[in-house]
Amino acid sequence: MIFDGATPEKSLTGWGRRHRFAGSKDRAAIRDHVFQALRCRASYGWLGSAETGRGVMLGAMRAAGQVDEMFSGIAHAPRVVEEGEDARALEDADRATKNDMPAWLLPYFDSALGDDSDGVMEILKTRAGVFLRVNAARTDTMEMIDVLAQDGVTAVPVADIKNALQVTENERRVAQSDAYLAGLIELQDASSQHAMIGLGLTAGQRVLDLCAGGGGKALAMAALGADVTAHDIDPRRMVDLAPRAERAGVVIETVSTDQLSTLVPFDVVLVDAPCSGSGTWRRTPAAKWDLTPERLLELTQIQDDVLAQAATLVGSDGTLAYATCSVFDVENIDRIQDFIKTQGDFKMVSKTLRRPCAGGDGFFIAQLCRTA
Repeated sequence: MIFDGATPEKSLTGWGRRHRFAGSKDRAAIRDHVFQALRCRASYGWLGSAETGRGVMLGAMRAAGQVDEMFSGIAHAPRVVEEGEDARALEDADRATKNDMPAWLLPYFDSALGDDSDGVMEILKTRAGVFLRVNAARTDTMEMIDVLAQDGVTAVPVADIKNALQVTENERRVAQSDAYLAGLIELQDASSQHAMIGLGLTAGQRVLDLCAGGGGKALAMAALGADVTAHDIDPRRMVDLAPRAERAGVVIETVSTDQLSTLVPFDVVLVDAPCSGSGTWRRTPAAKWDLTPERLLELTQIQDDVLAQAATLVGSDGTLAYATCSVFDVENIDRIQDFIKTQGDFKMVSKTLRRPCAGGDGFFIAQLCRTA
């Protein structure tokens, strides 16, 4: 179903409804297998001699050394390996297959990451970590480690990011933990937290999160003391923001597009732009196979449009912060350079690209100030 275009979430939900015999642990294990198979779809398909569901899972079991155990044909197990399903050595595959990446995307990784390109693509084949942002207005990081432990969740501080924790055991219990339900922690990737801290916000600054979505960055900025307004072109994406803000003990006003002109100027406008999400493909592995050259071009046009909109909302001496969870130059520095050439009254004062790693997702952010 997924290879035919269905989303992983829809497919997994449908499977669970049709297979009531599977308990929660079985469903979780199957989910993990599916997402890992999507991360490594090309290399597993190569190892399994076919880029079909069976071929990819056969390749996954070959990579894990569990073919005889899992492809036994017993009970609900897949049928035994047949003629024509012989193993192939991964070293004989092409570069795109080895890196589990559509071939047309390789130049984008190479341009942005240079000699680190293959290493980053290798990281994107692994499962991402789970990170938490501690609500410093109501508690502190070390206290949260103890509180989470009472609910069976083990977490450790992230060395270079204040108020960030990485979950090392029982991540699925976080959403049911007392700390989460009480608004003492929020799920937020470490790289995103790092970017929000890097904005250097001060208490009382008027900040607009122009593409707020679910509001994770808006919540982080409000926790730093900023006066945050949230907007999204599709207000339905912000439906959970109000209860999340209430739980966290902060106030965030949500506004429609036609209200923006009545609220200008803002001290800081954050553009967390729609993007390919290439820095987060560990979490959304189907996205790398679904992306097309046409969609990537469309995204760059959307990014240009939202930057132009943001420019009209920034006050004199204000800051425009442009962010994506992509690692591609075409979505990052290229968009900033084109914007500066077109706009004329902004200059870039900083830029940071965090590459996908054990300590967080890929994330780009540039800060620009108005010069006139």
